[in-house]
Amino acid sequence: MAKKRVRDSRERALFCLNASLQKKAKDIIILNVSAVSTFADYFILCSGTSDRQVRAIAVAIQENLKKLEILPLGVEGEDAGRWVLLDYDDVIIHVFLESVRTFYDLERLWFETPRLTIPDGTASLKELPEGM
Repeated sequence: MAKKRVRDSRERALFCLNASLQKKAKDIIILNVSAVSTFADYFILCSGTSDRQVRAIAVAIQENLKKLEILPLGVEGEDAGRWVLLDYDDVIIHVFLESVRTFYDLERLWFETPRLTIPDGTASLKELPEGM
């Protein structure tokens, strides 16, 4: 059986989102930064309630994308589990401990970008809405 090829950044963002949902990530926001950024198309921000959950979310994203033969360009903060940054070139994922996310408030820095808020408890998404 052939592996599914990820065609674009939008599809890559969807795979990252669904991987984070598997580990019950909270307060997920997807920011479409393509119009204001030269280094990424999407930021995904999500939270975990403990350092263990933050690490589990980051690992789930990496494992799910590795199955698609997609490896991160870089991973930062995984050992501490307070703020893990996963760089997948055109998709950058920030997995925060809730208190750290509140402190840095990255959503405020990108307030002008289109955003999609994923309700807590969502199991998965089949696709991102148009405009995202």
